[in-house]
Amino acid sequence: MADLPILFSAPMVLALIDGRKKQTRRILKPQPVQPFSSIITHNGIWATADEDGDALDFLPVRYAVGDRLWVREAFAPVQGGVIYRADGERQPGACCGCMWRPSIHMPRLASRLTLTVSDVRVQRLQEISEADILDEGAPVDPSHRDTSQDGSNPVMCLSDRPWITQSPRAWFHRLWDSINGPDAWDANPWVAAYTFDPELRNIDA
Repeated sequence: MADLPILFSAPMVLALIDGRKKQTRRILKPQPVQPFSSIITHNGIWATADEDGDALDFLPVRYAVGDRLWVREAFAPVQGGVIYRADGERQPGACCGCMWRPSIHMPRLASRLTLTVSDVRVQRLQEISEADILDEGAPVDPSHRDTSQDGSNPVMCLSDRPWITQSPRAWFHRLWDSINGPDAWDANPWVAAYTFDPELRNIDA
């Protein structure tokens, strides 16, 4: 078990605080070589396997089950402590003129969120299920009503335009491209999918 930092954007920090986000996906670097027939995970290690089941590569994923992750987010030091940019996104104008510092520079003592990893999976990005998308922090539209005859559209997500909703998959597609660049979704990389239990407290508290 290790204590390690992890970066999140302001919208994802808010999803963690609201209890909506319980998973995150990070691109495997380097990507598995081909040919391979399966991905094996064991104690935080993934390996590609050939058709005979023989391992071809062993490389570590970034986090393992049992690790505690302290969240780094954009922040600003102020007299008596720190303030967090995510809070300003919830209440625009809450900190006009703040000298925000990037999340990569947040020290451990300023972190307010701790995530304990409970599961690690390796999969193609587009293999994500709708249930996992919701655990990625999808903002579900509370007023949506499924009008399909077969019940195939029970959940829709809010967008950045209040009059438009989108499917969970479309929401995650746009989120992934906004973080990783245009066409990042279409590239369909191998990713490590981390499930965690979030706590709203500093890791040393």
